[in-house]
Amino acid sequence: MSLIDYKLERIQNISFEVFFDLIYNNKSYIEKGFAGTVKRCQTKEGAKNLFKEWDLEESENRCFFFFIKNIQKNILVGLVNIKNIDYDINKCEIGYFVSEQVAGKGIVSKFTSNVVTYCFEKLHMNKIFLRIAPENIASQKVAFNNHFKKEGVLREEYKGFQDKLEDVMYFGLLKTDYLKTKND
Repeated sequence: MSLIDYKLERIQNISFEVFFDLIYNNKSYIEKGFAGTVKRCQTKEGAKNLFKEWDLEESENRCFFFFIKNIQKNILVGLVNIKNIDYDINKCEIGYFVSEQVAGKGIVSKFTSNVVTYCFEKLHMNKIFLRIAPENIASQKVAFNNHFKKEGVLREEYKGFQDKLEDVMYFGLLKTDYLKTKND
């Protein structure tokens, strides 16, 4: 399969069932980076509440959810989301994952690029940041492929799945740098 077999779907266009399947089928693979999501989706009831919250947050422009869909199989294989939006200083965070079965095929890099464009051109952000576990080399490659710069390591910044405080690498992309790479 090639990248043309995939597209982004907004939360309003997917059902709870396909959302739940995506999280449930990938929980052990994504629990380190999406600990809160996995915790909330341990039961169908919790997952339903989270899905409703995300739908509401998007309708209020507090977060945005772009699900990666395999068109041929009609299943979700990943997510790129925009969160922690600060409209006062025009800064936001992007998070992303794909299922283990499609990891390493450039899917996350491609669709993260689309969401970066959305952040700068539609939301008028000045900066996008990523927080990545130091051992997550694949996510770091996605960051570098999308012209993010490593800005440092934040110690014990993130509460992981087992409630353990974890270090994160902080990556940032300024709009001025985005515009330079876009015009090259």
